[in-house]
Amino acid sequence: MRNKLYYVLQLADNALIMGQRLGEWCGHGPIIEQDIALTNTSLDHIGRARSLYQYAADIYNGMSAAEKAGCFLSVALSQKAKAGEAVQEDDMAFLRDAWDYRNFLLVEQPNKDWAYTIARDFYYDAFNYFYFAALSESSDTTLAAIAQKSLKEITYHLKWTSEWVIRLGDGTDESHGRIQEAINYLWPYTGEMFQMNQVQKEMAATSVAPDTAGVKTSWDGRINSILQEATLTVPASTFSHTGGIDGTHTEHLGFILSDLQFMQRAYPGMEW
Repeated sequence: MRNKLYYVLQLADNALIMGQRLGEWCGHGPIIEQDIALTNTSLDHIGRARSLYQYAADIYNGMSAAEKAGCFLSVALSQKAKAGEAVQEDDMAFLRDAWDYRNFLLVEQPNKDWAYTIARDFYYDAFNYFYFAALSESSDTTLAAIAQKSLKEITYHLKWTSEWVIRLGDGTDESHGRIQEAINYLWPYTGEMFQMNQVQKEMAATSVAPDTAGVKTSWDGRINSILQEATLTVPASTFSHTGGIDGTHTEHLGFILSDLQFMQRAYPGMEW
């Protein structure tokens, strides 16, 4: 059960952190339509995170005390477990520390500018599109249902970011240069999406999670096609940053969580 918990949390953490990053654009978009579009996309990710966190909480609550021991390094969650208290979706988001998060390093990268935001989201949306399509056939009916519902949103996300990559790449000299720079810089963060640690291998062996090999082939095809249409060059680097799915993150995640978790840490148990 522990590995299933970690797997569901990986999916949830990716959604939450991407949602937080996109939420930073609220009120700062280049034009009002795109400001609203990114804010709505942020809410899509956070909504998916909520469903996944609640499922993770259900899995955790169903574990024995022995199974719960050592699941998290977070003191707050450990204290709840020792007290025999049930956890909820908010506890999974607000009471875990950075080293308990299992999201891709890609999604925690800063927005920096419009081109960097589009490039990061394009890589991640393309992955989500093919990954969640495969996940919709999971042997875990809860995950399959969440994936099927999410695909409607993800399809739009990929369409939107693909159009912006083409618009920037095949636009002015400045827009072309900016999006190519972002594409190149973020490329080394994409490899981690297709790496399978022990948790994912176990989930794939029981048909809970898809094997990422097939997802990688489809992802490569979509990325190459869009970049070619955008007159952009596909990076040749094979280097890959890793560690996020196992709890080792960049310094950026700590700053995200300090904002996200402040109120709940300062005023434990508060509700709106």
